[in-house]
Amino acid sequence: MDHAGAAGGPARTGSGGVLDVVPLSGRPGIRASGEIGVSTRLSWENALTELSRRHTDVSYVELSGVRFVDVAGVAALAVTAMNLPGGRVVVERPPPQLPRVLDLFWPSLRRIEVAPR
Repeated sequence: MDHAGAAGGPARTGSGGVLDVVPLSGRPGIRASGEIGVSTRLSWENALTELSRRHTDVSYVELSGVRFVDVAGVAALAVTAMNLPGGRVVVERPPPQLPRVLDLFWPSLRRIEVAPR
């Protein structure tokens, strides 16, 4: 298996899942495309770890190119946001299941702001 870091390059797995994560241009954050699931979890978690290291006040996570995110992928995002020293994470254009899972399991989490598709 080949896993990409937060700096980019797709993570391709034997099961066919692909996740590409690159830094945003002009503002703090990352852009992901592909699928966030069991086969790409390590790449997603590595990207979130790097995001939290660089976080100041607001970090952006642009997900318009993400076709699917599983519950564990949403959990990794929620845990990352909860562990930030301050500020918030703005999630832009996520797949529909992401806000539903956040509302279901973390209804009072204010560190994540979801900007819909």
